[in-house]
Amino acid sequence: MNQTLDFLKQLAHGLAAQFGTSCEVVIHDLSCRGLEQSIVYIENGHVSNRHTGDGPSGIVLETLRSDPGKIHDRLAYLTKTEDGRILKSSTLYIRDDEGRIRYIFSMNYDITALLGAENLIRGLISTEPESGPEADTSEPPQKITHNVTELLDMLIEQAIAKVGKPVALMNKDDKVAVVQYLNNAGAFLITKSGDKVSSLLGISKFTLYSYMDKG
Repeated sequence: MNQTLDFLKQLAHGLAAQFGTSCEVVIHDLSCRGLEQSIVYIENGHVSNRHTGDGPSGIVLETLRSDPGKIHDRLAYLTKTEDGRILKSSTLYIRDDEGRIRYIFSMNYDITALLGAENLIRGLISTEPESGPEADTSEPPQKITHNVTELLDMLIEQAIAKVGKPVALMNKDDKVAVVQYLNNAGAFLITKSGDKVSSLLGISKFTLYSYMDKG
């Protein structure tokens, strides 16, 4: 596997050199490091303000939580940084001889300036406002996080937003929905996440586990 990692580092360096400083390339190692330090190599880390030794993204948690046989590369989707820059991202899953995913190879290209230019050009040439059934209704880009604490907070925010009401107004079904969303997203792979979610929802750890089993 060391040869694989060496090759991925070589590839990352070449891609970063080819596409310039707006292209971040990240390697997550799922085989030998703890979850809290999954990034083993990064080029142009200033794009997302991450470094070697930083924690996983939501993609990493989804990978660890999912059946490897059902995981496929994700290409040309949007993410965003904490300061609001938009990235065009692709994620490749690198497997060992047994088919287990050992590395995640991600490319994040900062297209913020290009989107600004696109909007300017569209404004100059468009004749009708973008509205109606053909308007863009895609989901907003997922935020890139730096560590497991930020990632868990983001997943909790997403779960609450999906339910559509504050925790204080949630009934049992709402809380079950929150727990199942977090479980499916891999949130409970994060150390002590169960304690935090139980406290937030005002339920016991036993109840939390029973809600997880309802999925």
